[in-house]
Amino acid sequence: MSREILLNPDMLYNWEFKVDARGYRPQEVDKVLDMVISDYYAYESMLKEYKNQIESLNSQILELKHKLRNAKANMEIVKKSEREVTNVDLLRRISELEKIIYGKEDN
Repeated sequence: MSREILLNPDMLYNWEFKVDARGYRPQEVDKVLDMVISDYYAYESMLKEYKNQIESLNSQILELKHKLRNAKANMEIVKKSEREVTNVDLLRRISELEKIIYGKEDN
């Protein structure tokens, strides 16, 4: 089965049917074809919208991959750094901050 669209709205609009004495009513055929044409326009519009969304999502994916690559590189740098933060360092920093905060309140 081919995945190619064979018809478009203009082709349907300009389609010429052979006239037969025992054929369908032309008004009914026109009414149905108008609905089909309307659907084709809607499908074309939806396809364009979906293609734009796909392009947007693909660019977001590339941007996120770049950010992830940078984050991984930064993680490696942090892991390789000589100084590791310990609980003692954190307690020391908290103590210094408390001195600054409470020291200013006493003034």
